[in-house]
Amino acid sequence: MRVMLSLGLVVALAGSANAQSMSTRVRGTIASFSGKSLVITERGGQNITLAVPDDARVTIVSNTTLADVKPGSFIGSAAVAQPDGTLKALEVHIFAESMRGSGEGNRPMDIAPQSSMTNGTVGTIAGSDGRTLTVKYGSDGEKKITVPTDVPIVSYEPGTLSLLVPGANVTVIPTKEANGTLDASRINIGKNGMKLPF
Repeated sequence: MRVMLSLGLVVALAGSANAQSMSTRVRGTIASFSGKSLVITERGGQNITLAVPDDARVTIVSNTTLADVKPGSFIGSAAVAQPDGTLKALEVHIFAESMRGSGEGNRPMDIAPQSSMTNGTVGTIAGSDGRTLTVKYGSDGEKKITVPTDVPIVSYEPGTLSLLVPGANVTVIPTKEANGTLDASRINIGKNGMKLPF
């Protein structure tokens, strides 16, 4: 099932004390970027303008496989709950070591009914096909996540604002400031023109 990240990307991260992270992602292609203002053409054709703060974080997203997930890997997975209490992955994100700890925990997501995002460290990899992951977070949090063969699996690495060029595929979880401005403080971008699978 190919849905959306991440921001898992995307990765949903907490905003500052003066800002609130929105649950709805902006997904599409870059129409323009001025250095302070990012215009994204959403998949439905609407243009959304976001302010880009000086400390905005850009993350490069690349396709990979489950073989790159090892015990000790720091990952994120959007998933839906199963009747037995386990989770079925909708996507898996493998973070670069420098990004360890990003958004650690488990929280609701908007990509499917009753979906959640879990970011944490892989403990064990089980199942006859090696597709059941135990993901640990915080002092005692833990989720068992089964990864179907058809879900997108991507890796993350730090990027720079220079990658924000017209036509690039991006996802953003905007942060709404007290004055109503929408900030693109964290931006996921597909590597080499890759269309993000989420």
